[in-house]
Amino acid sequence: MKKHLGKAFLSLIATASLLVAGCGGGKETAGKPADTVKLGYFPNLTHMAAIVGLEKGFFQEELGDQITLKTQTFPNGGLFMEAMSTGQIDFGYVGPGPAMNNYLKNPAHQLLAGAVNGGAVLEVRGDAGINTLTDLDGKRVAIPVIGSTQDIMLRKALKDVGLNVKGSGGTVEMLAQAPADTATLFLQKNVDAAATQEPWGVNLEEKAGAKLLLNWDQFAWGKESTNTVVVGTKSFTEANPELTKKLLKAHVRAVEFIKQHPDEAVQLLIKHIKDLTGKELKKSEIKAAMERSTATYEVNEQVLKEMAAISKEAGYTSSDNIDGFVNLSFLQDALK
Repeated sequence: MKKHLGKAFLSLIATASLLVAGCGGGKETAGKPADTVKLGYFPNLTHMAAIVGLEKGFFQEELGDQITLKTQTFPNGGLFMEAMSTGQIDFGYVGPGPAMNNYLKNPAHQLLAGAVNGGAVLEVRGDAGINTLTDLDGKRVAIPVIGSTQDIMLRKALKDVGLNVKGSGGTVEMLAQAPADTATLFLQKNVDAAATQEPWGVNLEEKAGAKLLLNWDQFAWGKESTNTVVVGTKSFTEANPELTKKLLKAHVRAVEFIKQHPDEAVQLLIKHIKDLTGKELKKSEIKAAMERSTATYEVNEQVLKEMAAISKEAGYTSSDNIDGFVNLSFLQDALK
């Protein structure tokens, strides 16, 4: 299948990333059972479990008619974690990088389950003369956000071949750039490579003639690379253990649905984004990007520990001790 993205798709994703649906603010009173659940996610491919769960009604079915479900969308992990820290959301989907970095500063939330592995690639300009990772020596690489999961993955990949980034004693320059704008940087030759999440890798190949240096199953930790996880505030989970278990049951149902009915999952994503933006994606374009990730509720804690160590080495946190960050007890109850 030819992997390409049309202009409508790019415009849509950029627009969807800025959308914020109804949010409902204010922190839950500690110890008081909730009658409303505030769920956050990103309107993109790596958050498909959230979208499928909402479209299929899994979350509301598990919560029951007496619980109000409110949703809020976010363009990046920084804004998501800010909202979680201020009580605007109780539960949701985010990258492990922002989730860990914020936990180490303020351990008010926990990782409850995995959501997506993979979904990130390392692309290089076709004319940059980069054929191996060691060829990135002295080059400039775009990343979505400083401290992002892709930032950490790039550092891991470079470290494995004896390279490092500028500012950490190395020669590889990182440039934070919105994924939607990275193709322009490639065409202008302002960057040589990009560590990015899908569908932007496919976009770079089609729109800027990029070459795939490391596919999703080769980049950093390969198929064990954690791209998206499920997190919840301690104030919510401790006061609402049954609701937390029900939310994770819905999440597991969504993950299994994606695995068993990938075509229908794509259609649900298309419908969801169209409802948010009024624009419709092409099925072939979504499937091309979906092939570079896998839905899962499992978590590789060793990978998370290594990510935390890299984050500390980068100076993003003062500690890499993530003890207490992962709490899979609610997931284990949900799987019974």
